[in-house]
Amino acid sequence: MQRRIVLASSSRYRQELLERLQLPFVIEAPAVDETQLPGESHRQTTERLALLKANTAAQRQPGAIVIGADQLAELDGSTIGKPTSPAAAREQLLMMRGRTVRFHSGLAVVDTIGGQRIVDCVDTDVTFRRLSEQAIDTYLRLDQPYDCAGSAKIEGLGICLVESVRSDDPTALIGLPLIRLTSMLAALGVVLPLSGLS
Repeated sequence: MQRRIVLASSSRYRQELLERLQLPFVIEAPAVDETQLPGESHRQTTERLALLKANTAAQRQPGAIVIGADQLAELDGSTIGKPTSPAAAREQLLMMRGRTVRFHSGLAVVDTIGGQRIVDCVDTDVTFRRLSEQAIDTYLRLDQPYDCAGSAKIEGLGICLVESVRSDDPTALIGLPLIRLTSMLAALGVVLPLSGLS
């Protein structure tokens, strides 16, 4: 019998990605404090928050397999979060043009029956083009990317901002590393649609 799968996220981007696996799932979006702790690396923060989200949702979903995720962008050791305003988004994009930004995508899967927890982080390096201020203003007006770290939606018009992307998982940048996730789910006994293939 297939286990119930829960996505601990209200992100429509993560929901759309999880739908690619063609597994039924429900949403249980927990409210957690996402503040980075003193001395914590960006990878540690995303892994901790992904697990915190999964554990918090798991309390309301007994018997389920719960997926948590979190993402931070990093430039020169500083965190680039979601913009608080259009002006902040413009400032972020101006700062990132011609630079390489590392996106840390934390992922956690919790088995509420067996108590197993698998946690990992997939990094993606994104090099941005040297765009003019006019191009950035046009992008912000057309795509309005105010709900994502770094103000650039790679799945939308934001692809035009990017010179290159380097990662082991092409979906990590959008917020849910599906290659790593399928391995985690399989390790916890979830039957994937293509599990029979060698």
